[in-house]
Amino acid sequence: MSTATAPSGYQQMIFVNLPVQDVAAARRFWEGLGYAFSEEFREDNTAECLQISDTIFAMLLSREFYATFTDKPVHDPRQASAALLCLSAPSREAVDTLVDGAVAAGATEPRPAMADGPMYSRSFDDPDGHTWEVLHMDPAAVEPEPADAQAPAATG
Repeated sequence: MSTATAPSGYQQMIFVNLPVQDVAAARRFWEGLGYAFSEEFREDNTAECLQISDTIFAMLLSREFYATFTDKPVHDPRQASAALLCLSAPSREAVDTLVDGAVAAGATEPRPAMADGPMYSRSFDDPDGHTWEVLHMDPAAVEPEPADAQAPAATG
């Protein structure tokens, strides 16, 4: 449903489904980083619902349960990349805190930090091999110009 056809006040949600080797271990990893889980969408030993925000969730599914949703082969994210997941962060320090915490909890950092003008990011591969990028973009660098600064001067 596009936002043009959504009822007033409707907030679209996203549920990213990720296959994991050990559902309980995946939950412990993310809880160790300070994230909460929605008990409403959990199934013992097969599914945990990582709540990233009010409208963003990652369904951590056992590989066997994940396979029931697709006829395609389930890839091993340690061997092949199918998606890069990006989380925003309010500051460079928040980027570093999250990635450093992930690495301390068993993740790996596949590449060095990237600083490109107003953007700063670091990535980690979680224990199941899914790549998460954590990005801070300086809000001042992306704020729109005031309307009067965008319009050409009137000639008279």
